[in-house]
Amino acid sequence: MNIAFLGLGTMGLPMAANLIKAGHALRAWNRSSAPVEKIAALGGSAAADPRAAAAGADVLISILADDVATRAVLLDGGALAALKPGAIHVNMGTVSVALAAELAELHRAQGVEYVAAPVLGRVNVAEAGKLNILAAGDPKVLETVQPLFDVLGQKTWFFGARPEQANAVKLAVNFMIASAIGTMGEATALAQGHGVDKAGFLEMVTSTVFAAPVYQGYGGSIAQDKFEPAGFKLALGLKDVRLALEAGEKARVPMPLASVLRDTHIESLAHDEGHLDWAALARSAARRAGQA
Repeated sequence: MNIAFLGLGTMGLPMAANLIKAGHALRAWNRSSAPVEKIAALGGSAAADPRAAAAGADVLISILADDVATRAVLLDGGALAALKPGAIHVNMGTVSVALAAELAELHRAQGVEYVAAPVLGRVNVAEAGKLNILAAGDPKVLETVQPLFDVLGQKTWFFGARPEQANAVKLAVNFMIASAIGTMGEATALAQGHGVDKAGFLEMVTSTVFAAPVYQGYGGSIAQDKFEPAGFKLALGLKDVRLALEAGEKARVPMPLASVLRDTHIESLAHDEGHLDWAALARSAARRAGQA
């Protein structure tokens, strides 16, 4: 397949690299040039702008930071307009449910297929090609791009025929991750308040009752106070919690815990922690307890 790839950030760069290593022809664009140079060194080609990347592509894959960046690149940057009829756009970024539905309509009007396939996993998982891919859209279109998903991930989960359904699932999962980090922060502050060693407490918790990748990964960072380099920035966590609240309101689903988590993220940003790894959200509970 002739693939165009837009967005070579923390996740996008290893994903694009894996597609090239699997033998696919890939043309890439990114806002900054250094990642594009890395792709070119692996055998891919560089595009001057989003429109040039998308022109002639059979499949366009995008994984951009947020709704604003997605609009800027796909619509203002001309990527969607440059796609040929019958081409497939796979949006692997975490965007709002509302934008996903809007993009589905815009693609349909242009005769271009659109599916959503956001991913679960951090950069090391992306490098290993072991992501979990949350997919929604026309089943026949998803079948066409499944060979690409097989390169990028260990399993593809199908969640419906409407692309926005995959985005709703991704936002629900990210809300749960934020909840896990917030809970670990408060629980750790409680243990520390009684003189218990933070690292020992988190080692016990993440190897027994919460022996799961999210708890182990973020718990390890909290135990070591290691928040740089960021695998996923705290500011992006706030974006996803806000989008989850927005999606909940649209479906008339109250999310009181998400409202508390939003305010906790805002408190972290007020302390200039938005650039740190999402695990730094645990600092908020330590501050409130007078431990930071």
